[in-house]
Amino acid sequence: MTPASREALIEALVAARRDTALIHDLPPALVPATPEEAYAIQDAVSARLGWPTLGWKIAATTAETQARLRMTEPIMGRSFAPFLHPSPATLPYAALLEPIIEPEVFLRLGRDLPPRGAPWTRETVAEAVAAVHAGIEVAECRFPASNLPPPNAILADGCANGRYVLGPEIPRGADLATLPVSVEADGALRRRGSTAEAMGDPLNALAWLANRRNALGDALRAGQWISTGTCAGMLPARPGAHVVARFGDLAVEVAFDA
Repeated sequence: MTPASREALIEALVAARRDTALIHDLPPALVPATPEEAYAIQDAVSARLGWPTLGWKIAATTAETQARLRMTEPIMGRSFAPFLHPSPATLPYAALLEPIIEPEVFLRLGRDLPPRGAPWTRETVAEAVAAVHAGIEVAECRFPASNLPPPNAILADGCANGRYVLGPEIPRGADLATLPVSVEADGALRRRGSTAEAMGDPLNALAWLANRRNALGDALRAGQWISTGTCAGMLPARPGAHVVARFGDLAVEVAFDA
């Protein structure tokens, strides 16, 4: 991208966030050439917005989701503290952009995961996790689902990061690789899955994120929340809907104003 194209994309993404607006027909010149360029633009958008950071989201953690999103690996996006809501939550549907329900395991870090000589593994990142919660990401993309631009533009947008509904804590010792997950909308079962959809185990997803951020010279920080990828696919939200995501016996709830 030229400096002018880069600045134009940053300005468009910042305006879309502040105005809760979709970007239609993104010009090809405004699509980042590489994932690294896209992530750098994502960082620039976050800095320009100045919103307090919540942490990170991980997406495209299965081959099926990667194919649907036209990605070749998992992807990551910043999340923002003003958009964290305790369960049960009620969100204004009119203030959202084509919201998508994704039930996810949320991890809160108790210490930093900085760049280091050896790669982070499931076992080594597990030691940094202070809490594990059931949750829902209400994902939002600044590009319309009917006319998505090439994948690198979605990376620049923050990988459809949206709002986050924090549910109950998952007890210590629970097997995060085998917990059954389901999603109900207005009492009807709509999706069924497992925490294994987050790269086999949400801790594997955290290790991937730590290593991917490290490759960009960045650390994960104590206190950050990490949403580790959908465990039961994606469900479009509807006005007036009441959604419950179940992680075993634990429930996370979000309703949408009509």
